[in-house]
Amino acid sequence: MAATVRMFTLSTCSHCKATKKFLSDCDVAYEATDVDLLKGDERQLVINEVIKYNPDRSFPTIVIGDKVIIGFNEKALREALGIK
Repeated sequence: MAATVRMFTLSTCSHCKATKKFLSDCDVAYEATDVDLLKGDERQLVINEVIKYNPDRSFPTIVIGDKVIIGFNEKALREALGIK
């Protein structure tokens, strides 16, 4: 079974867009949350979740199974997903 891919992104972030495009091009299903589009309590809850994985709160923050990748890093994504 493939690992679950969860991303925390910003709607205006070029690195976030590149990560989404890469995953889509590789036919990898993922769940992405554009943190900057959230409001109020929902936004704070998601930011608190991001901090658990990435205390610096930089984007994208990508969680694949038990691995956390910060920023668009194609090599790390390929390794974590088992894509050649």
